[in-house]
Amino acid sequence: MDELRPPRHFSRREFVQLGVAAGLFVSMEQFAGGSTATGDIPYRELGSTGEKVSIIGVGGYHLGNAKDDNEAVNIIHKALDSGINFLDNSWDYHDGLSENRAGKALKGGYRNKAFLMTKLDSHSAEGATKQLEQSLQRLGTDHVDLIQFHEVIRPDDPEKIFAKGGSWEGMMAAKKAGKVRYIGFTGHKSPKIHLHMLDVAKQHGFHFDTVQMPINVLDAHYESFGHQVVPRAVEEKIGVLGMKPIAAGLAIKTQKLSAPECLRFALSMPTSVVITGCESMHDVEQALTVARTFKPMSKDEIATLMQRTNEVAAKGEFEQYKTTHIHDSTMNNPQWLA
Repeated sequence: MDELRPPRHFSRREFVQLGVAAGLFVSMEQFAGGSTATGDIPYRELGSTGEKVSIIGVGGYHLGNAKDDNEAVNIIHKALDSGINFLDNSWDYHDGLSENRAGKALKGGYRNKAFLMTKLDSHSAEGATKQLEQSLQRLGTDHVDLIQFHEVIRPDDPEKIFAKGGSWEGMMAAKKAGKVRYIGFTGHKSPKIHLHMLDVAKQHGFHFDTVQMPINVLDAHYESFGHQVVPRAVEEKIGVLGMKPIAAGLAIKTQKLSAPECLRFALSMPTSVVITGCESMHDVEQALTVARTFKPMSKDEIATLMQRTNEVAAKGEFEQYKTTHIHDSTMNNPQWLA
């Protein structure tokens, strides 16, 4: 990974100009509207797939933090019954607990209401296939709508995934077998690695359907995915999945931002869906309220947020998923990549 350059402080006017140049405000009218589902939740197009997904999605990791299975099931049912259709998950979340809880919630016809996504870690076709099969069993379904290569956070992860016998081969076979419909990747470490993954995919003649990355107010100040990756994804019609809209909860600890404000900012970016963690009914109600009342932030509103957070966000202190290994599950469990 290239050595990081010292952060620069911008004026309010420069932030507006920077945002326009980076594509953060590009054609927001096409992202702000869309059809509505039950509960008047806006939907957006998922890249070039032709699918429409709710602008807010339920994060899978936090389902494992819910007080018990019933609470997790109630969160998912509340979301799906209210018009949220995008469900996030991963093979490794809480050793399978998050997927098991989602599987319980998707019984009784709820699977038909969900655009279901999960992720896998293995870099080998054999390992990825086994992880997918385990995920399908836990989720109680014969297919997922979207599978994503999880934690593309090391500079050579793209080469390993696309190598002969790599996980990409396994997922292409799974797609042919009808077990996955669309393919994407995730990461939270460096926008350069995301761009490299897109380059390697292009070298193999492959177009990702989605790409997942941190999208939040703090991101704009340090190693920004919003500035570096989002414009390319929009240009190539890849669905942008925003995650960590509250910076894994640390945006609130800056004492500069509120949770609804963070969600509204992320929704104002060119995202197909913003995935937020819901581990209580309060969390899902908050997400529903923000989605139902959503109006895109103006350039001036965004510039004001940028100026307000300029100092606290300049060094990535509150984006620990970029600057530490705290959120790097595969770093602590290298056997998952085998």
